[in-house]
Amino acid sequence: MQQTYRTGHYSQIMKILHIESGCNLYGGALQVVFLLRGLAAAPGRQVLICPRDSAIAAVQDIPATVHAIRMGGDADPLQTLHIRRIIRTELPDLVHIHSRRGADLWGLMAARACRVPVVLTRRVDNPEPRWLVHMRYGHCKHVVTISRGILRVLRSEGVPEDKLTCVHSAVDTERYRPGPDPAWFSGTFDIPAGAPAVGMIAQFIERKGHRTLLDAIPRILEDHPQTRFFLFGQGPLLSEIEHRLRQTGLDQHVRAAGFRDDLERVIPNLDLVVHPAQMEGLGVSLLQASACAVPIVAARAGGIPEAVRDGENGVLVPPADGSALAEAVIALLADPKRARAMGQRGREIVLRDFSIPTMVAGNLAVYRRVLRR
Repeated sequence: MQQTYRTGHYSQIMKILHIESGCNLYGGALQVVFLLRGLAAAPGRQVLICPRDSAIAAVQDIPATVHAIRMGGDADPLQTLHIRRIIRTELPDLVHIHSRRGADLWGLMAARACRVPVVLTRRVDNPEPRWLVHMRYGHCKHVVTISRGILRVLRSEGVPEDKLTCVHSAVDTERYRPGPDPAWFSGTFDIPAGAPAVGMIAQFIERKGHRTLLDAIPRILEDHPQTRFFLFGQGPLLSEIEHRLRQTGLDQHVRAAGFRDDLERVIPNLDLVVHPAQMEGLGVSLLQASACAVPIVAARAGGIPEAVRDGENGVLVPPADGSALAEAVIALLADPKRARAMGQRGREIVLRDFSIPTMVAGNLAVYRRVLRR
């Protein structure tokens, strides 16, 4: 009984084919898992194309037909043939491309060849040349941005307003919730009981601003000498940052703690999360911190002000300003009552604005809008 976009008749029953090229189960790939689980309650079927040996391909309870294929990024045009074959087999009403790394190029070409409308999600706020904007977004029926900051960037680059919708990323507020375990945290990370703990959760890449935090730490230690700093994540700048810590002696106070899959247990034990990114689409780690009722000091960049409301659940400072970052951290560590109130407010904001049901409903509304056309 399903009548689809292809025959010109819209039905509430939809078959959506999702393309996600991420190999690790965080960021965009985790949002796709949330979305697929949420869409299980909607009429229709979901199909997922993802890389072989990726973390998302190994998730057992995804309510979708999964096609794990070779996805070699922008330099792998053979993806187009594989994706086209799956589209012609599955006959979706709509293709939703969730990531870059070739998915937005070769996936879009495959969907166009099969005459299936495309929705594309944009998760980063870095500017692009006009020719690339036209090539990437000109042939999409709609573009979903995970923050209004990204939406403004695309609008300034010429993407029409009626083609853009902001649907914020979501956080699992059942997994990430208040509930510190000081004994476990102190033992696991070998720090003195009661020492203030400040965390940064980000890939070790240039735009995340690790150097800004390192510039700020000596000033913070002047006022709060017992403070311990934890840098969670991995990436190409890790070895450089570790070398600088050793050279400056900051390794006595700062630990590069690596990638952890138990952040829901770690974050509630932090007194503060810092995020001095110079560019950021939204910042899922900020949503996780707020869900755990931990206050935040972050840079006023990209979509960060949508996750961190200045004076409500955290403090915003200018990007690349180590002095301002230090003063904001010092002030919150010196005022635990204010910090706790900000953390509680953060939990309220996340429950209202960044829940999984809210994110699922936003994407579902975009699908219905596109297919009605």
